[in-house]
Amino acid sequence: MASPLTGEKILVTGLTGQVARPIALALARDNEVWGAARFRSRRTRAALEDAGVRCVAVDLEEGDLSAIPDDVTVLLNFAVAHTQDWDRDLALNAEAAGLLMAHCRGARAMLHCSSTGVYAPAGEHLLVETDPLGDSHASIGLVTYSITKIAAEAVVRQAARAFGLPTTIARLNVPYGDDLGWPAMHLEMMLAGQPVDLRTEDPCFYTPIHVDDLVAQLPALLDAASVPATVVNWAGSEVVSVEEWCRWFGELTGVEPTFTRTDAALPGVAADTTKLAGIAGTNAIGWRDGFRRMVATMHPERLAAAPEPAG
Repeated sequence: MASPLTGEKILVTGLTGQVARPIALALARDNEVWGAARFRSRRTRAALEDAGVRCVAVDLEEGDLSAIPDDVTVLLNFAVAHTQDWDRDLALNAEAAGLLMAHCRGARAMLHCSSTGVYAPAGEHLLVETDPLGDSHASIGLVTYSITKIAAEAVVRQAARAFGLPTTIARLNVPYGDDLGWPAMHLEMMLAGQPVDLRTEDPCFYTPIHVDDLVAQLPALLDAASVPATVVNWAGSEVVSVEEWCRWFGELTGVEPTFTRTDAALPGVAADTTKLAGIAGTNAIGWRDGFRRMVATMHPERLAAAPEPAG
């Protein structure tokens, strides 16, 4: 495992997102961290600045990056848009990535956070980095997401070569934390008595990864940055279905999950992490322990009242 980042000047885009924010907060303890976002919430901006993050209000869609420092040593691009407007999402997801790389071309390394949503759905097959790309999100109404994320990867690959900027493209799969992520939404739905959607074809497998592991693996992923860009799945090493993690939530809380079968649910996308393990090691937080932490953080009263889980 690579040494933690210290003494770096780091730019984090998409700062107010669920993944970028905790990563920026962790990095701000030992680095000069600049964060770029629209900052619609003054409270969010104030909390980040209180934690040591230097916040810059930037609209990446407009392409004016003059407020962003151009002498950063590390560029972390977590900006993402899914407005379902093709022009806007191409501008925000793809064009903005290239403009950022041009602006910060002197950085020693760049990590572009992509998504395993760029892969064509492949059932129970563990997707490797060379597998076919496709549209996995149109079925849930996010018609621009997969395609513009693929376009972003193409722009980043070209910019890495054009500017000689060592780059890692990390395809993220189901990030979560003690109080955030898609599984956290399922937990809240269960406790509200709402059914969780499952794809008609059962089961739907994923490889979730805790944000603490994202922080721990980040230095090694930056060390692996290269020209041409390094492409790697960023995911947990355990494969689990939505149904399985909801039933685990049920054991932890005493609330039995209910499900709705529909073709409008997200297809399973599980990532092979062999390449990631060779770069950054395996995740330290297993999904069962991570999801228990989530319940303990978000609903400790439920965890205390529930029967002792069987597993």
